[in-house]
Amino acid sequence: METIDNLNPNPSSTDINPPSMFQYNFEKMTNDMRFVGMFAIIYGAITCISIIGALLGVPIIFVGLRMREAADQFSNFRITNSAAAMRAGFELQGKFFHILKILIIVQIVLIILGVVFMIFFIAYFMSLFSQYSIPS
Repeated sequence: METIDNLNPNPSSTDINPPSMFQYNFEKMTNDMRFVGMFAIIYGAITCISIIGALLGVPIIFVGLRMREAADQFSNFRITNSAAAMRAGFELQGKFFHILKILIIVQIVLIILGVVFMIFFIAYFMSLFSQYSIPS
């Protein structure tokens, strides 16, 4: 990756290279990662308002922090071209996806349990209402 020190101060020279598509996409990806991380942190904080929501909200906050840290490591890689920064970025991004995968599975299970509970709840009240028929 190019740094500001490698720029040519003479604009009339033909040595000026525009940013490559990879550099553009890499910068866009890190900005998107920061946005997703900040959104996850805010969403987790809002979810933590209720006590039951805190069970899912706290891990969502950690997911957002991992994504922002990964974006910072990728930015460090872009500036320094350090393999350690790139490796750390991928490790943090891997943790993000692992925790997110677990949260998605937990939420699917909770949704299924909620639907089953609602079906039993509705069936129970329908049986109660059928016992009280309207006299004609």
